[in-house]
Amino acid sequence: MSEQVELRHLEPGDLGWVVMANGEIYAREFGWNGDYEALVARILAEFVTDFDAERERAWIAHRNGERVGSVFCRAVDADTAQLRLLIVDPAARGTGLGNRLVGEVIEFARSTGYSCLRLWTNSVLTDARCIYQHHGFELVDEESHHSFGHDLVGQTWELAL
Repeated sequence: MSEQVELRHLEPGDLGWVVMANGEIYAREFGWNGDYEALVARILAEFVTDFDAERERAWIAHRNGERVGSVFCRAVDADTAQLRLLIVDPAARGTGLGNRLVGEVIEFARSTGYSCLRLWTNSVLTDARCIYQHHGFELVDEESHHSFGHDLVGQTWELAL
């Protein structure tokens, strides 16, 4: 990366940015409606309300003082963590930031003692799926659904830690 990207934990204003970035980027790139933005807001509200500082974490990527990415690690149960809400601003794509964010979640999940890391995505998110495959995630389930104004194929991926 030509410009330094700093990863840090949540600060005031970050949650609002994550909701906005997800809503705007997925509306622009995939035509998703406000239902997706509402889902992101619910996910973040649950994350903050039930936050376990020892077993959960969030990373916000900054470049030149601007937020350019984020990812969350959420406890599912004693053995399983879930990677949530990976987003990289289009201006920061192609720099390795997505790989770096996913790597942070994997390292944290391993060091915290989880034996499995899970994520849910949609098949149209091909760039993200390539990142997950690069890190060794395997597709374990697919299901068609109608969400965010579109017919989609949801996918569950897992990585044994």
